[in-house]
Amino acid sequence: MDFVLSDVRVGLRSLRHSPLFAITAILTLAMGIGIATAVFMVAEAVLLEPLPVRDQNRVVVLWGGATGGRFDNFPLVLSDAREFAARSRSLERVEFFAFGGATQVPVRDANSVIRIRRALVTGGYFQLLGTQPVLGRALLPEDDVRGAAPVVVLSFGAWKRFFSGDSGVVGRRLVMHETGVAHSIVGVMPLGLDYPRGTDFWAPVIPNSPLNGGSVYAELHVIGRLRPGASATEARDELTTFFTRPGANRWQRDMRGVVHSLPNAIIGDVKPAVLAFAAAAGLLLLITCCNVANLILVRGLARVREIAVRSALGAGRGRIVRQLITESALLAVSGGAIGTALSAFAVRAFVAFAPPGTARLDEIRFDTTAVGSAVAITAVVTLLFSLAPALIASRIELHDALRSGSRQSGASRRFRLGTEALVVGQIALALLVLSAAGLITRSLLKLDRVDLALDPSRLAVVELALPYGGFGDTRKRLALLDRLLPRLEAIPGVHAVSPVLTAPFATVGGIFGQLAAEDQTTDEASKNPTLVMEVVTPNYFTTLGIRVLRGRAFTDDDREGSQPVAVLSASAARHYWPGADPIGKRLTWGPSDAAMVTVVGIVPETRYRDLRDPRLSIYFPLRQTSFPVAPMTLVVRSTLRSTDVIPAIRRTVGEVDPGVAVASAAAFETFLEAPRAQPRLNALLLAAFAITAVGLAAVGLFGVMTTMVRQRTREFGIRMALGATATRVGRLVLRRGVALGILGTSLGLLAALGANRLLVAMLFDVSPTDELTLGFVTFALLGVASLASLIPAWSSTRIESIVALREE
Repeated sequence: MDFVLSDVRVGLRSLRHSPLFAITAILTLAMGIGIATAVFMVAEAVLLEPLPVRDQNRVVVLWGGATGGRFDNFPLVLSDAREFAARSRSLERVEFFAFGGATQVPVRDANSVIRIRRALVTGGYFQLLGTQPVLGRALLPEDDVRGAAPVVVLSFGAWKRFFSGDSGVVGRRLVMHETGVAHSIVGVMPLGLDYPRGTDFWAPVIPNSPLNGGSVYAELHVIGRLRPGASATEARDELTTFFTRPGANRWQRDMRGVVHSLPNAIIGDVKPAVLAFAAAAGLLLLITCCNVANLILVRGLARVREIAVRSALGAGRGRIVRQLITESALLAVSGGAIGTALSAFAVRAFVAFAPPGTARLDEIRFDTTAVGSAVAITAVVTLLFSLAPALIASRIELHDALRSGSRQSGASRRFRLGTEALVVGQIALALLVLSAAGLITRSLLKLDRVDLALDPSRLAVVELALPYGGFGDTRKRLALLDRLLPRLEAIPGVHAVSPVLTAPFATVGGIFGQLAAEDQTTDEASKNPTLVMEVVTPNYFTTLGIRVLRGRAFTDDDREGSQPVAVLSASAARHYWPGADPIGKRLTWGPSDAAMVTVVGIVPETRYRDLRDPRLSIYFPLRQTSFPVAPMTLVVRSTLRSTDVIPAIRRTVGEVDPGVAVASAAAFETFLEAPRAQPRLNALLLAAFAITAVGLAAVGLFGVMTTMVRQRTREFGIRMALGATATRVGRLVLRRGVALGILGTSLGLLAALGANRLLVAMLFDVSPTDELTLGFVTFALLGVASLASLIPAWSSTRIESIVALREE
């Protein structure tokens, strides 16, 4: 024990005499360990942590996908879903949930109305999953029948957020504003059960389905458990076969089955980002190991003479190795301790800044196992490289080492090549991370500047909550709009108001369909794209700032009894009538003239529903359409800021009808934050990785070049004595550093050309081999490499030949 304490004291004294080396090594270890382990913790929680579901990979989710259109996620009606369940041979149990997923519904909270996310599921949903509640009970099949007592089950997150984790929550009630019905809370599900994504509470399908001609909620997705020996592919093929069965309607014949395992359905589009972060973190940890190894090798090379002196004074090889390992262990322990604290801070920061709706966000927590693994990996590398100086010293003749020092040792060239190889590897890895960060950042900039084909400035989005008793049918809701819209337009500063079917970028809701041109054959019509069908008022295009490219917008004359008309988006018009004037042409969705509409206007595709992908759309006048809809979301354009006009909107709504509440109201720009949040987080994290990687590579190159200058002092002195100028010697050093930079960036560029293809799912309007981005990051990294070599090059010009020769 005494010799261990003695080694620690000697090690601390040695590190204290080399403060720059010690601080650089410790901070390098801390940064690499801290950032890498934080990302590993996130990746583990999102990708690896098992769900509270029995045999989770045997649970699959199915829906329909359009074979010829641009839309996915098509539901089944209840009768078809039940028929498919009866026909399926690959699924041992089948349940259903509303295709809209977790949708916001207004719930009364004292005297106010809040919107929380509800998912409608069939009564056996939780039995299929095999999930046990943490409080109370799950939903049961007997809860999912007409006339059953209204009940709900809370998610773990909603229990914590809205009820502060109260263990007495079972038996309390949630009152739905639209119906006035109080639902008893019968249970709380465990942490990690987040499907449909973002659910705050689950309710049974049938009791919560609005009656419509005696029918129940009819738009469902299928969730099933695979039989032993069956595969997800078999289930998908069964659904495709079901869609094409004899007697299926035209819509179904154009669809195919889509299947996802439950874990993939929950993770969704977060998976590519998490995998990219984990890869970047792994590269950063590798760069950290290379950097620390380089620092130790460079310092060890400078200590060859010291080690030789110790050997000459009687220190055995084992004693020297033990001392070097102790010093490296002190570095690893110090770096690991700081890195652990940094990783804990980074995890909390990620949870705080992660986009709303990030999968399994509540499960991300500090994990000592991940920290221990990263510390162990780095410590092993550190300790292994601490042996190199002793091994090299053991091969050097003591007489030569004591006479000439380390600068003329036979190992110097091999040592230098080894350290330079590590630097080249660091630069290559840094360029790999930097190029990924550059592509993601450029993608974000393009997404931020994308043309929406509408004007979001001074535009507010207001969502109304109606009591069901007073507004149970479309006619009453249209009458409310007749009273409400003129009053809202009379508010000072308000320029225009228009109802819309959904809030911007809503993932569910709306009407979709295929229409045929009047002269198309059945075969041609089957290849038509699926259109977003918007039902709007005459001032819709003015309110949203959408230009009419040809023809006209709707007027007050476009109402029931007049010629049926429609406005079509430009790309859809080009599909139906390429090269021809679409104005006056007719579209139909049925065999009769009553299902025929005349195109009177053309507008551009907007990004109102999807920021990344403008949708082909058709617009119908609200007062003329046969769709039984009355939109209760309003867009309001004013000359005032949204924060100034929203209070007046709330007052006006209450004055028109006290039973109607404003469930939410926000500026249009607020809705832009959600689709941009994940790309911004991606860019921020990868930029942090890239800056760290570039910094570590620069430190490594600086250390190697400084050591090289120190090793070659005698050579440079001889060159100067023979007539070489200081500038020429400096250029020699700078060229060596730049050559290492060019070699590293060349290798990194070759790796990036292949690896960046894995980022395709995270990019927007940017190629993974984008020449501008790759060129910029390559020259930027070469610039950093040149700067890292500049100081050693400058120091070489300060060498005096007489002094250098005398020292040797």
